[in-house]
Amino acid sequence: MSHSVRRHLRVEIEAYDKTIRAFVPAYEEMLARAADAVAETKPKKVIDLGAGTGALAQAVLQRCKEARVELIDADAEMLEQARERLAPFAARVQYTVRAFQDPLPACDAVVASLALHHVPTMTEKRTIFGAIHVALRPGGVFVNADATMPTDPSARQAEYETWAAHLVSCGIAEERAWSHFEEWSDEDTYFPLKDELAALTDAGFDAACLWRVVPVTVIKATKSPFR
Repeated sequence: MSHSVRRHLRVEIEAYDKTIRAFVPAYEEMLARAADAVAETKPKKVIDLGAGTGALAQAVLQRCKEARVELIDADAEMLEQARERLAPFAARVQYTVRAFQDPLPACDAVVASLALHHVPTMTEKRTIFGAIHVALRPGGVFVNADATMPTDPSARQAEYETWAAHLVSCGIAEERAWSHFEEWSDEDTYFPLKDELAALTDAGFDAACLWRVVPVTVIKATKSPFR
């Protein structure tokens, strides 16, 4: 799977960390909630799928003092930014340029932030969830922070209106906010929360929603300690 943030979001990579806060409500809290959920398990090896500029990896490294984090992303430019951000943690970080659909190494935790909405079908997403379950050691966790949207048209419209209001509050014109959504739809697919949880359950996880601020959701999926 090839992906370029520069092309998709129409922002320079250097500006991503500032721009993403205008695009995503409660971005800092989302990262904190996800990292806290990982830290509870005291992992030694963490995989960050679609790691981008390393914001979530940084939060995990700060909380998990003994963890090593492998950042996986198909966008080499984003990983270069991550290298700069994570320079203080260089001894505990590894960078891999590849698609996150490929098999994963054994690990204690897998995290993803604003990455898996680039998977266009639930069938493909189920395959990824299955691969994550295989890679995790017994008792391991998968924490996914991403956008979800209801199927019902009126509920979906209401959530988009809430999301647009956030962009407007950050100085983006309302018309431009809606055009952003249209542009992003070329590569982004937002599934309902219930479908995400069902797919994770089918993959063998005990899954639950930890936190949600429209449209972003933090889901924690735990692998049984007995298999």
